Amino acid sequence: MMFEFAHASDTGLVRDNNEDSVGCDATHGVAVLADGMGGYNAGEIASAMAVTFVRTEMAQWLQTLRTPAPSADMRRALEVCVGNANIAIFNAAQSNPQFAGMGTTLVVGVFEAGRATVGHVGDSRCYLWRRQTLTQLTKDHSLLQEQIEAGLISPEQAKVAAHRNLVTRALGVEESIRVDVLEHQPMADDIYLMCSDGLTDMVEDQAIAHSLAGDHRLAEKANRLVRLANAAGGRDNISVILVQAKAKSAGAPFFARLFRQTP
Repeated sequence: MMFEFAHASDTGLVRDNNEDSVGCDATHGVAVLADGMGGYNAGEIASAMAVTFVRTEMAQWLQTLRTPAPSADMRRALEVCVGNANIAIFNAAQSNPQFAGMGTTLVVGVFEAGRATVGHVGDSRCYLWRRQTLTQLTKDHSLLQEQIEAGLISPEQAKVAAHRNLVTRALGVEESIRVDVLEHQPMADDIYLMCSDGLTDMVEDQAIAHSLAGDHRLAEKANRLVRLANAAGGRDNISVILVQAKAKSAGAPFFARLFRQTP
């Protein structure tokens, strides 16, 4: 199994700046997306710090491995990397008045031949597109999600609720953070979608699924999702990462060498 990565990020049609950050390390199979919050440019700072810390530290740890890590070790590594990012953002917010109150959501994926490990904090999400079906893998850390689970509002009411963007967990808000981690077994042709709420607040799941179908290149699918959110109003920053699982072909390297053109 091998993985292809593509990402896109856009300010949208209403906001003046983009507080989302995305980053991929295809060599080590790491993808990170963050949606920042805070005054001035603080949201941009928080999300950029989160993506840089988690992507870099996870890649460095993965590079030291001689064999795939046990699931418990992978989970612990994600927790440590996210925890380090959290304390760095928290300390920056405490020491610089301009950054006071800043924070960020986070969703991170580590993709290996037989395993996808996903961690998340806040309401940035990870979906799976498999066999023409879109499934949400993560569960939002938000006031809205808590009200749905408590039976106070219905999922339909949640779509138009005024407080749908209030998160109950974010990096940089407190000295410690709890990250939810799940493990998933990828299959050939799976597409993992990681996104900020600028996509999911504007575009219905059915439209997202339709955009992931078909034979378009992965980068075009990412750009199409951004265009859909903007076409619906683009009220927030929009960021997506797509990671597609592909079966390796044993004969591909030989034929690639055979037909390689030389200057």
